[in-house]
This record gives sequence, structure tokens and C-alpha cells, in this order.
Amino acid sequence: MRPPVNRPISARQPQLFPSRSPGPLPLRWLAPLLAALWFCACHTAPPLPPANLCGPDWTIRQGQAVWRSKRETPEIAGELLVASRHDGRVFLQFSKTPLPFVTLQITTNSWQVDFVADHKSCSGRGPVPAQLAWAQLPRCLAGTTPPARWTWEQFEDGRWRLEDRTTGEMIEGFLTR
Repeated sequence: MRPPVNRPISARQPQLFPSRSPGPLPLRWLAPLLAALWFCACHTAPPLPPANLCGPDWTIRQGQAVWRSKRETPEIAGELLVASRHDGRVFLQFSKTPLPFVTLQITTNSWQVDFVADHKSCSGRGPVPAQLAWAQLPRCLAGTTPPARWTWEQFEDGRWRLEDRTTGEMIEGFLTR
């Protein structure tokens, strides 16, 4: 057996994975870590009940729309229904016969959007996220200016266009009363 060779530190090969064990995580890191996990957790609202649009207090508009989910994706044409109430509640459905593609409900303190074809659903409490195009559309139709990332155009022939400058998502269409 050969005795170990003592080399100067500068001549040693660097170790990719040092052999020292990391030891326990200091307690001072535990509280901020738990707080970050708590505040970053997804808080979703319970599912909203189906909207009953039969009441006289709903204003219902129907029409046609073309939706493009991203700049590089193809456009989808379909039927659009937008119903709103004076208390701020909104129901929106974009469908292509025979199934709805997008269904959106907004209440005074919660919201829910279902992307039926993708089997995806998002919901939450409070204001609707600014990046959600389908939630911006009823606001724009009601005369509210969209967030900065969006452009809203109304044309003389009654058409309108909502587009996200960041992603290229676009909804263009018209509604009748």
C-alpha cells in the first residue's frame, strides 16, 4: 500500500460535489420558508352555481366572435353570449356547436372560468386576473378601459376587437341586443 501523497491545495482537482454534509437547516430559515409557501399557495374559490339567466334583471347579448389564444395559434370562430346584471354579475359563453369552449362567471367577490375543451378550470376571489381575456371583454363592452397590456377597439359597423399586446391573444366580434 502506498502512502497518501500530499499535494498543495492549488494542485488538487476541484470536486464537483463536496463531501461535507449540509447539516440541518437553521431555524431562522424555516419561518420565512413556511410564510412564502403559505402566501404563494393557490387559493381557489368554491365552484359557482350555474347561472340562471331567466330573470328580468339580466341584459343578454348574443353574437359572433373569433378567438385566438396566442399570436401563433389559429383562430376559432364561434357563438358568443354575454349576460350582465346591474349588480356586477356577468356570465359569458363562447361556443362552437355543439360544445362550449369557454364559460365565465363573475360575481361581486369571485370569478370562475372553464375551458371546456381543455378540461381546465380556474377560479378565485376578488378581482379577475388582468391576463384573462374573457374577463376583460365584458368590462370593455361596459365602457371600462382595459389594463395597460390590452388594446380595445370599437369599429363603426358595431364590431369590436380586444387584443393582448404581450401574448397576441385576441377576441374580435359583434353582439346584438
